[in-house]
Amino acid sequence: MFRFAFSAAVFCALLSGYSAVAQTVPPANGPGQVASAPAPAKPALPVTPVAEAKKLVKKREVVVLDVRTPEEFGTGHLRGAQNLNFRDPNFPTLLAGLDTAKTYVLYCASGNRSGKAAVLMQEKGFRKLVNAGAYKDLKAGGLKTQ
Repeated sequence: MFRFAFSAAVFCALLSGYSAVAQTVPPANGPGQVASAPAPAKPALPVTPVAEAKKLVKKREVVVLDVRTPEEFGTGHLRGAQNLNFRDPNFPTLLAGLDTAKTYVLYCASGNRSGKAAVLMQEKGFRKLVNAGAYKDLKAGGLKTQ
């Protein structure tokens, strides 16, 4: 024989629907309590095809940001790119010096940091952002480097 223990919240939920449980179950504060679901991860900006990125970086009004480290930037970068190190603890503060109305093309070593940087920039009010992906792919695609 099975024994069931019902709390008032569960009993109410059976009588009036799931919403009663969502409203009366406290957040997890210790052993035995129910935790709420974790917040979903913010999606990174998808990588744009190289051909599209190539067209954009040629435009005079577009700002190209290399979000790799200064050491990575020093080994080669797209012509005209500005280095803004995503791993710098001051990265969010450095974004404050940029014009939110401009169009930015971001890239890094793989497309991961540039995607995360784009999400952070969106949170700070930037709306015209392109994740160009990996430097090696852009270089192989014929974009000019220095």
